Amino acid sequence: MNAAISVVSVVGIGADGWDGLPESSRRVLRAAEVLVGGPRQLDLLPAGDCPGSRIPWPSPLRPAVPGLLAAHEGRRVAVLASGDPHFYGIGRTLAELVGPDRLDVRPHPSSVSYACARLGWPLEATETVSLVARPLDALTAALHDGRRLLLLGEGPDSPARVAALLRERGWGGTRIRVLEQLGGPAERILDATAADWPYERADALHVLALDCARDPDTLRLGTTPGLPDEAYEHDGQLTKRYVRAATLAALAPAPGELLWDVGGGSGSIGVEWMRAHRSCRAVAVEKSPERAARIARNAGALGVPGLKVVTGPAPAALAGLPTPDAIFIGGGLTAPGLLDTCWEALPPGGRLVANTVTLESEALLADRYRRHGGELIRLAVSTAVPVGGFTGWRQAMPVTQWSVTKGCTEE
Repeated sequence: MNAAISVVSVVGIGADGWDGLPESSRRVLRAAEVLVGGPRQLDLLPAGDCPGSRIPWPSPLRPAVPGLLAAHEGRRVAVLASGDPHFYGIGRTLAELVGPDRLDVRPHPSSVSYACARLGWPLEATETVSLVARPLDALTAALHDGRRLLLLGEGPDSPARVAALLRERGWGGTRIRVLEQLGGPAERILDATAADWPYERADALHVLALDCARDPDTLRLGTTPGLPDEAYEHDGQLTKRYVRAATLAALAPAPGELLWDVGGGSGSIGVEWMRAHRSCRAVAVEKSPERAARIARNAGALGVPGLKVVTGPAPAALAGLPTPDAIFIGGGLTAPGLLDTCWEALPPGGRLVANTVTLESEALLADRYRRHGGELIRLAVSTAVPVGGFTGWRQAMPVTQWSVTKGCTEE
């Protein structure tokens, strides 16, 4: 963007249009020589009060922003946004492309603020999930019995698609309220359960409110690592529940971090890494196309459809992947060069965790433990099983685990 444009005004507007704007926002829009926004937003401005040239956003939007603003350098530009520009709005894009110091942002109450006001829900205790330009499966990770959720819908069929997903995933008793045109003269609320949802379409401008209710026969999934094994589709290649919990504890996911799940199997480590925080990212590398497809299905079913699956043998399939914050090796430890490739890919401070049940791979981990330190442990889990008319213990194969953090001076 050219330096001649010193400030871009960003004005939030609601369904109540011009009448709902404070006088300070109206002054900005009256004075603007160029008005930029979505067609619906631009139509809310009276022509007599806002004589500036009107430019609807092109599609795709983000690549067009710098050129559009540069084309109007030296002119007073006002950008219209829905509600609060920095709540899933254009404000973030403009701040990243133009710089926050070049913006004059005038927020309007967000749709979420309006929704909580109508429902009597405390805003700070209500989780919001955006479905705009995101897979619907992402909703699944936020579903917990008794939880209240607000969803930012996308398109008139969004409520019907949400209801169908809830029925499919065992949440048919969830109450859905669709709050349309919040703050405007056409405001309306649709209300039914997911199981009995009767509305095929709703107003395009809406927020969904969910009172989550899990069906009695639906598997309960918590927020901590170690989901029940039956939560996964698998062919036996699955890091079992208690070992998985210990593995995630060693990997220690933090917001925004990226994991390589090498030898993904059923994808359970990558899935639960991403469930730790909505900003966590993971790449699962699996040489079997059948298992790779299964990983993708598990990721969608468990609410993390953004998990990237790379099909191919490691270490070759690791080439070109973004730098990881942590790596888990769950299979293929004896593949030539795999441990070296993973170690070299880790930045200083990166974590590596490797599990094995074979003596050959255990020898490799013992050697790396001597060279790089870290922690080498053995995990043994026994399960109570019937023995005739009594009960005894059945031990699973013990798992050897090496976990290490790469030092700043290590190569």
